[in-house]
Amino acid sequence: MLDLPSCPKCNSEYTYEDRSLFVCPECGHEWNLELESENSEDTKIIKDANGNVLKDGDSVTIIKDLKVKGSSSAIKIGTKVKNIRLVNGDHNIDCKIDGFGAMELKSEFVKKI
Repeated sequence: MLDLPSCPKCNSEYTYEDRSLFVCPECGHEWNLELESENSEDTKIIKDANGNVLKDGDSVTIIKDLKVKGSSSAIKIGTKVKNIRLVNGDHNIDCKIDGFGAMELKSEFVKKI
């Protein structure tokens, strides 16, 4: 019988292997055992629109004109943003944009420089 790891989220012993992932049928959590040991449970890998992994302090470029709530102007395509900070939530990038100030962006609208 295989010795499968318990689920890191709910500690269930009823996990199973699906290709390169382990799956917990009780809470639905999926994980790669190799990546789980490198990253803590709370750390989520955030990727840009091209699939590149983003880190704190990276520089990115906006790939789509973005409307700004409460303003008549928009952030234009090609705007460079330096020194991003990754956070948890719907908008997972905190940054400062020249001419706009502090902003929260979604990683799907940026690409790493």
